[in-house]
Amino acid sequence: MADHTELAELPIFAPVEDAKIGRVRRDPRAKPKGWTPEPPSPGMRHALAPRTPPPMSRDNDHGSLDWGLVRALRQQAAKLLADELRDRTVPAEQEREIGRDVIARLLDEHVDAQVRGGAAAGLFTPSEQDELARAVFDSLFGLARLQPLVDDESIENIEVRGHDRVTLVHIGGVIADGPPVADSDEELLEQLQFLASRSSETGRPFSPADPQLDLRLHGGHRLAASAWTTPRPAVVIRRHRLIDVDLADLVELELMDTQCAEFLAACVRARKSIVVAGEQGAGKTTLLRALCNEIDQAESIGTIETEYELHLDQLPDRHPRVFAWEARPGNGQVAADGTAAGEITLAQLLYNAHRYNLSRVIVGEVRGAEVATMFQAMQAGAGSLSTLHARDARGAAERLVTLALDGSPGGAEHAYRQVAHHIDLIVHIAMRDIRGPDGVRRRHRLVSEVVAVDPGDNGRPAFTDVFTTTGGELRPGVAPRWLGELADAGYAPQVFNGHGGDL
Repeated sequence: MADHTELAELPIFAPVEDAKIGRVRRDPRAKPKGWTPEPPSPGMRHALAPRTPPPMSRDNDHGSLDWGLVRALRQQAAKLLADELRDRTVPAEQEREIGRDVIARLLDEHVDAQVRGGAAAGLFTPSEQDELARAVFDSLFGLARLQPLVDDESIENIEVRGHDRVTLVHIGGVIADGPPVADSDEELLEQLQFLASRSSETGRPFSPADPQLDLRLHGGHRLAASAWTTPRPAVVIRRHRLIDVDLADLVELELMDTQCAEFLAACVRARKSIVVAGEQGAGKTTLLRALCNEIDQAESIGTIETEYELHLDQLPDRHPRVFAWEARPGNGQVAADGTAAGEITLAQLLYNAHRYNLSRVIVGEVRGAEVATMFQAMQAGAGSLSTLHARDARGAAERLVTLALDGSPGGAEHAYRQVAHHIDLIVHIAMRDIRGPDGVRRRHRLVSEVVAVDPGDNGRPAFTDVFTTTGGELRPGVAPRWLGELADAGYAPQVFNGHGGDL
């Protein structure tokens, strides 16, 4: 065969490093107190710059690549890889290296078979070989035709409503159509099931009996998929761009001003329990990470999440003492006691976490039953942090009550007391999509209110508006009742209108 390049020499088979954590900060221990913002770094300018991506074609994103051949080679590679790894366990990167060797052998055999069958010499050019090898590798270890979109640094979210209806949300909120991610809904569904089967040691179920799939992807991104309960397979992938981020960075990104950032930093250091609320995609997890980065390095931290999102354990310069736990869904079977076989719940993780000498426990996102674990973490030790979907701060308190009532025998009054006694502060992030003079729609995120929570006379929560949005700007409001407790955290501002109280 003319112009045939050894597959093992192609770029796809070169050793690769794991995706690096996004960094935007300048000083690993920068404190908000007395900040003097510096000119944005190149990385920060990249994050700040508005982008108008070129229109993406709805045609195949790999030109004339034969995806039927890719699927067939992936199926063969998966079987050969399983045979290679039978009766042994290897690290993920070593498994990928073995996979590269398997794919190289398969493609060499395919090319040789084509030549022996009378195919024209030069069936594949080196670039075509590399493209095919990369597509098979992405299908075996990644997200197949979704993988190039996940690897695109300009894309923040990927939305799929059937194999050929793809929407890309770019950094800055610019929205564009994306290319098809499969040749049919059946192919997309098969790829998702294959991905689920490889997601952990035991795999995760994705079937008509388990129609919802939640996965943490290679690189820390998050995938949610639904099928059988939706007209067509639905997928949303959220890319976590800012992992190593602090409050000073968020001031530069204009998520808040310096006065608000200094107050929040002091609240974290004073071990106040904080809930970050906002709509989906508003930046709640990013703000939670920034708040966590105000925790003293000497503290031992436990993170308990349904899916790993905080990644504090990957920032040893920030947090040298972190224990990270992730819940595990059942394997689709029912144990003798009626529970899901193989399931590890947040409540079980919290129970075991008490043996790890932790100074504070952080429960990540609260969407449902996690609320009970969040309250227990706040009871066990001050200074817990969580996120919650809500339209405003007071709505966040009501949503927590609603979640606490679901399956709880305590009743509404008990749920309200839980909120009043265990949460000190609710920080709400607003998200606004604004269409500019150029007609391009861009997304802006900002802290819209900071509300202190105290027990009221009737045991229900009483609210104090510490920061509110007036005239489009975040302004100091009324000081919280416990403002004096922040003195030991180095906070003594003269920015509030009066003393805290019930509203």
